[in-house]
Amino acid sequence: MESLQHRTEENSPIIKHGDNVRNPFKPTAAFIGASWFALLTGVVGYCIGLWNASMELNEKGYYFTILLFGLFAVISVQKSVRDRAEGLVVTDLYYGLSWFATIAAMVLLTIGLWNADLARSEKGFYAMAFCLSMFSAIAVQKNTRDAKLIDDKEL
Repeated sequence: MESLQHRTEENSPIIKHGDNVRNPFKPTAAFIGASWFALLTGVVGYCIGLWNASMELNEKGYYFTILLFGLFAVISVQKSVRDRAEGLVVTDLYYGLSWFATIAAMVLLTIGLWNADLARSEKGFYAMAFCLSMFSAIAVQKNTRDAKLIDDKEL
């Protein structure tokens, strides 16, 4: 029985076991699908809730903008953290702004829901759809990056 051999060229994480080669960081198709499904469920559910809500158009715009702002912010944080972990240069200013934007989106949603004239169940729905969207956006970004990393290594 052959033992596992690690490829040493360029400190590649690719593992060889006989003729089989695999990258331990490559996300599975199931995880990629689940991540995209969660992202679409969160975003579409949040937007359907806004569409059907009995609130003024400016309130709907506020909550929709918070969703978009939050999605961009968490993707930016994930990219910045991953870049730093891989030794790529990320300025402290951009890194700090990414975290600030993420926290600001969460605080703005919390303040908006706290002061909204909505039932508690509606407030909970928006909060949970927002959280699902934020978390799954991070997972989708991670999967996208890992898949790109693998494609670049295989070339």
